[in-house]
Amino acid sequence: MKTTFILLLIWAALLTPFGGTQEASPNVTELSTKNIDFAMDLYRLIASHHDDNIFFSPLCMSTAFSVLAMGARSSTREQILKGLRLDVLDRDERPELLAKLFRELQSNITQDGGLQLNQGTALFVRLQFEVSKAFSDQMQEYFNADILNVDFANSKTSKATINDYIKHKTGDKVTDMISKIDPYTQLILVNTIFFQGNWELPFIAKSTTKQRFYVDKYNIVQVPMMYNDNSFYVARDANLKMRLLKLPYLGGAAMLIVLPEKTEDYTAIDDHINAEVFQGWLKQLKKTRMEVNLPRFKMEQSYEMHKILPDLGISDVFTNSANLSGISTEFGLKVSEVLHKAVIEVDETGTTAAAATTTGIVAKSMPLRFVVDRPFFFFIYHEVTNTILFMGRVIDPTKM
Repeated sequence: MKTTFILLLIWAALLTPFGGTQEASPNVTELSTKNIDFAMDLYRLIASHHDDNIFFSPLCMSTAFSVLAMGARSSTREQILKGLRLDVLDRDERPELLAKLFRELQSNITQDGGLQLNQGTALFVRLQFEVSKAFSDQMQEYFNADILNVDFANSKTSKATINDYIKHKTGDKVTDMISKIDPYTQLILVNTIFFQGNWELPFIAKSTTKQRFYVDKYNIVQVPMMYNDNSFYVARDANLKMRLLKLPYLGGAAMLIVLPEKTEDYTAIDDHINAEVFQGWLKQLKKTRMEVNLPRFKMEQSYEMHKILPDLGISDVFTNSANLSGISTEFGLKVSEVLHKAVIEVDETGTTAAAATTTGIVAKSMPLRFVVDRPFFFFIYHEVTNTILFMGRVIDPTKM
């Protein structure tokens, strides 16, 4: 399978007038666990605002807001870290610790070179706006960020500059991301993730056929249903009545499919899923011969996160109470928008080498079946750290 994901997180910050004992240092494993809990918190909030398909990158969100937290102070910083579930990992005497953990996590994910995952951060700054040297140095040291000067007063030129940057970073997959720029904008923070993966066990393209997908009790759609017959890691959550299927990528990532049983409402998962449940699922997986049917689908989802995040307690940063004095000493800096866009395309494509890995697997009896013909959830995660890179919910595969 070839899967392509693009995630854009864009912040536009505007300048507006105002009316004991040292704890042990946290590690990447703890960071990954907290990122999972944050992912589930954010999913629940998005689901409360959207009753259709969902797709986003919790890693992109947590990374980008951790950049912002470096420049936040007092309650603004506290709200961000608590909303991200990272407050318990923060150390007052070592404010750079979280940034170092994210750098280490990124290194762990990409260290073997086999996973095609590129994450980028850029800060676009108004020509006359003074960004703290300490902040810009930290952005470059811990997040390898690009810092670029633009003339926001020239809306057309600055918009073209940023959109061209985004287009380049996403392999021309996303164009015209920004439709307008306020001339009073002081800085825009852009975070992108681009991932392209091939299945270890590719689907058989010639076996893809049109089949039924049951959106709900009253609506049925025809979808291109992919097919594979191989040995996969599967499990069942008896408490939540969910079936689990792991589809590995080349390079150390995998997709976990979570399929509610036919008698269950897919929303039953919302109140129960957390890091403990997710990690428990991964431990339960056992290798089994399985016939798998999975819809071929594309999704493009956009969210105005500045309207969602206050429900996680992240609110000051969007108001005149924001304290972003670590970014700049200029008066009145706040975040006006958090725009989040994610794109996914799932198909059969694999490589010859990947196909060769299936040679010699022959069953003695008829295989079991895993048919994804109703709403399901999926998680793209890094196998070594269990970091969730992307997650989504598919209600109707025919809708973008």
